[in-house]
Amino acid sequence: MMDVVVIGAGPAGVLAAIRAADLGARTTLVSSAEFGGMAANDGPVPIRALAYAARLVHEARHLPRYGITVGEFALQYDELLARVGEVVRDVRARSPLRERIDALGVTVYERVGAARFVDPHTIETERGPRLRAEKLIICTGGVGRRIAVPGFELTRTHSDVWALTAVPASMLVVGAGSTGVQIASMFHAFGTRVELFERGPHILPSEDEEVVAAVAGELRSSGVVVHERFGAIESFEKTPAGVRMSYREGSSDRAAEAELAIVAVGWVADTARLNLSAAGVVLEPHGSIEVNRFLQTSASHVYAAGDVTGRLVLVPGAIEDGFVAATNAVQGPTYPLPHLLSPSGSFSHPEYAQVGLTEAKARETHDVVATVVPFEGMVRAIIEGRTFGFCKLVVDRASCRLLGCHVVGERAVEITQLAAIAIAAQTPVDELARVAVSFPTYAEVLVHAAIRAAGVTSLGLV
Repeated sequence: MMDVVVIGAGPAGVLAAIRAADLGARTTLVSSAEFGGMAANDGPVPIRALAYAARLVHEARHLPRYGITVGEFALQYDELLARVGEVVRDVRARSPLRERIDALGVTVYERVGAARFVDPHTIETERGPRLRAEKLIICTGGVGRRIAVPGFELTRTHSDVWALTAVPASMLVVGAGSTGVQIASMFHAFGTRVELFERGPHILPSEDEEVVAAVAGELRSSGVVVHERFGAIESFEKTPAGVRMSYREGSSDRAAEAELAIVAVGWVADTARLNLSAAGVVLEPHGSIEVNRFLQTSASHVYAAGDVTGRLVLVPGAIEDGFVAATNAVQGPTYPLPHLLSPSGSFSHPEYAQVGLTEAKARETHDVVATVVPFEGMVRAIIEGRTFGFCKLVVDRASCRLLGCHVVGERAVEITQLAAIAIAAQTPVDELARVAVSFPTYAEVLVHAAIRAAGVTSLGLV
């Protein structure tokens, strides 16, 4: 019998296995597919490789402004996918985490198919071993949410872009969260006619209102057709050229047709095949595994980490979860989840990112100062012709602490990382305003926003 078996080799599972082995536990890591999980093989790594290709397309169209003349260029999608495959393989092969796993003597079973509990301490896999352990950590991640409408089987997910042989002429993207917006942005850059549908009042429902307005406006001005509050989907039907989506909008019947329909309406815990009842593990009403602050499930010897808990569907959150779950599995439930500040963003066009509270959320509990500095006055942005966007800071008036940062525009994700450090360090906004940054850089916009916020909060800076 092993001390610890970790189910799932994504960010949460890998970190859990490393931590358990570091603490001296005899550890086995089981993966249904390739090492690295969805993040490395089907999520952030390959999707952002595609997003980089979309960025290169934008850059190529930008060249004439600087007197650079090039011939007509064309995207060879099969060659792009080959490059994406190289990236994925390189990330796996060069991962320092895999080196650490091997150095610690963790037993790894890859590509063994789905795992399921057969009793509280035993799992079996479809194509691999049957394993028994004192403690088990579930890190099986998530899957795309399905919608119960006729013809749903005619739709695709982001994963299906790897099976395409060419860029589709047209595409419907249903769901305008971060995944949907990124897909819409990328394929629009590749030349696809894209319609983006969001049932809620606006795209990017978790983002700050000013970010939403800026991204939606830029998508529309670039040619993406954005539908908000579009109503209920009635059905999907096959057509000679692709698929038709029929939906209700108010009292009217509507339809949209395209070569391909991508559904990205959420991410749910991947628990269907685990047979959790055999282990005594209880699910939340929304389908995620119920855990306490130690990431312990209703079965005291079973822990869960990452997307499967529904807590934070982000790689940094999964990494933190894996560390916490393994620590408690080996040493006992004494190490609670820390407050996790997790920046997030998208390499769409335009790029956007956030960390901390939105202005609306902050105003529920704080007297807030919100300041916005546009990119149009930043020297680096002017030099590179990237003046669209802004940096917005949300600051507590009394303590002068930074509560949130929201950026749209070039290098938004990197700028937000700097703000995350300031928030984590509880740096007062007047101190952030005095930080020296290289000139000219995009990071200057954060300091300029801090200077403006410091002035508004009457800290002696103007």
